[in-house]
Amino acid sequence: MAQHNGKIAQVIGPVVDVRFDTEGGTLPEILDALEITNGDQKLILEVQKHIGEDMVRAIAMDSTDGIYRGMEVRPLGSPIKMPTGDQVKGRLLML
Repeated sequence: MAQHNGKIAQVIGPVVDVRFDTEGGTLPEILDALEITNGDQKLILEVQKHIGEDMVRAIAMDSTDGIYRGMEVRPLGSPIKMPTGDQVKGRLLML
């Protein structure tokens, strides 16, 4: 089934609850990445828990300043990904 965009229902510090319209779609899986676009900035969230029939609880990977209820959230359909290879060995990468 397809995944639909969601909307922020609640923000408490780095914890963000997102409501999805699951009619004709599914909730993102636990550990899947979600993306919020706020102007020219993107915030990545990671789903931690399904907290109801149509809501997930996610943790923000950066500051939630400027994020508010009703903002659109896009499921990325996979867990957070980082580049790999010899070029990044021994380095700390920031999203």
